[in-house]
Amino acid sequence: MSRPCPPPNWRDPASAAPRHHEALLLLPGAAVSSFTALKAAYEPAFSTSLSELWASVKGTKRSAVLDIAVAVSGLVPSDARQRNRVFDHLQRLLADVYKLVGLVSVKRHIELDGPGGVDARVFFVDRTKPIGSRAAGSPQIGPVVSLASLAASRRAWKVIYSVDSPQGDDFLREMRQAVDQETGLGAQLNIQRLPGTNDGHPPGLEIEESTSHSTPHYHVAVGGTFDHLHTGHKLLLTATLLALDPYVGQFPSPMRVMTIGITGDEMLVNKQYSEFLESWVERWNGVWEFLQSIIDFFPPGTPKQIYMDYSATSKTKGATALIGESESLKLRAVPIADPFGPTITDQDITALVVSKETRSGGKSVNDERAKKGWETLEVFEVDVLDLSEPEAAKSNASMETFESKISSTEIRKRRMNLAKGSPSL
Repeated sequence: MSRPCPPPNWRDPASAAPRHHEALLLLPGAAVSSFTALKAAYEPAFSTSLSELWASVKGTKRSAVLDIAVAVSGLVPSDARQRNRVFDHLQRLLADVYKLVGLVSVKRHIELDGPGGVDARVFFVDRTKPIGSRAAGSPQIGPVVSLASLAASRRAWKVIYSVDSPQGDDFLREMRQAVDQETGLGAQLNIQRLPGTNDGHPPGLEIEESTSHSTPHYHVAVGGTFDHLHTGHKLLLTATLLALDPYVGQFPSPMRVMTIGITGDEMLVNKQYSEFLESWVERWNGVWEFLQSIIDFFPPGTPKQIYMDYSATSKTKGATALIGESESLKLRAVPIADPFGPTITDQDITALVVSKETRSGGKSVNDERAKKGWETLEVFEVDVLDLSEPEAAKSNASMETFESKISSTEIRKRRMNLAKGSPSL
C-alpha cells in the first residue's frame, strides 16, 4: 500500500534545522522491582548529568535537551511482541525514569523544561536487535528503536553520558560499534562516565508482560491542554505512542494514527495567569517538537516523509503530520471544545490514553459512544508523577516541589513573576 500524497498546500518541516540535543544519557537497563531500586542504581548518574547541563544554560533563555536512551529487549519489529501486553510495565518504567529526573531536580534545585532549564526526553533502545540489522532505507520510528537506528540518526550530541558499571560498559561498547558502522567515528565520541552501581543487582532489560490489555490498536487518542509542555505531558504523550501497536510482517505498513485533542483557546480564558497561556498553535508546536524528537530517527540528508498542514478558520484549527513510509504514522492534532473531543466524533479511534487521576474521563467518553451505538474504547492508564520520598520534601519551606514543576498553572505563575522582575517562587 502506498502512502497517500500530501495535499499541495502542505509544507515539509523536515527542511528546517533540527533542534540541537546537548547530551545523550545511556541507561543500560531500567527494569527493576521498584522506584527505590531505580533510584539506588542511577541517582548519582542523574545528579551529575542534570547538574552539568543546567550549569550550561542557567540564567539564559535557552534550555539544554537531554536525550535519555533506556535499554530494553524484544520490542522492535519484526521481533516485537504485541506492544499492548507490555504497556503497563513500560509506562511505569517510563514514569519512574521521569520521576527520578524530578526527584534530582528538586533536591538539586535544577530548573526543568523552560528557559534556563534542562529538557529531558526519554525513549527506548532495543539492545536485542543485532547491530547492522537495520534495513537500508527503513529507519525506525520511536519511541522504541534499535541501536542501529539511534546511531543512524547522527544526532550531534556534545557529550554522551555512560554509566560506570559492567552493564553500562557493554551498552557503550555496542553504541560505539553501531556508530562505527554508520560513520566510522565511534572512537571519536565524547564520552563522560558517570557514577554507577556494582551492587550485584543491576537493572534488567526484559519488560514484563501483563494481561490487562490484549487487543492491538492502530488508532489511539489522548487529550489535554498541553500548555508550556512539561514532564507530565511528556509521559502522557510518549505512553500514547506506546499504546499503538507496530504492524509486524506487512510492508509497507498500513497507517497508524495518534489523535491528539488539544484544548481550544476559547476554553482557557478563565485560567489563572491567562495572559501567559500559549495559543493553540504554540501548544501544538510544543507537542510536535517533543514528539518529533522521540519519533524521528531518520538519518540526515534522507527524505523523511514528514509533512505538516495547518488548517484554520476563525474558530477552528488543526494540524496533521505524516511520518515514515515503512512504518507510516499519522499525528493528528485537533482542537477540543468539550470534555470528549474527537473520541465521540471519530468512530475509527479504538483506544484512549488517560492519566490515573483523570480515569473517570474514559468512562464518560464510553458512555457517550454507547449512546451512539459505537464500540467502547479500551482505556490505557498512565501513572501520575508524584514524589513521596522523604528527602524530596525537606523542611526547607522555600524549596520548590516537583508538583509545581509539572503544573502548567505554576509555570505560568513563574513566568509572570519573571516578567515583573520578581524571584521565581
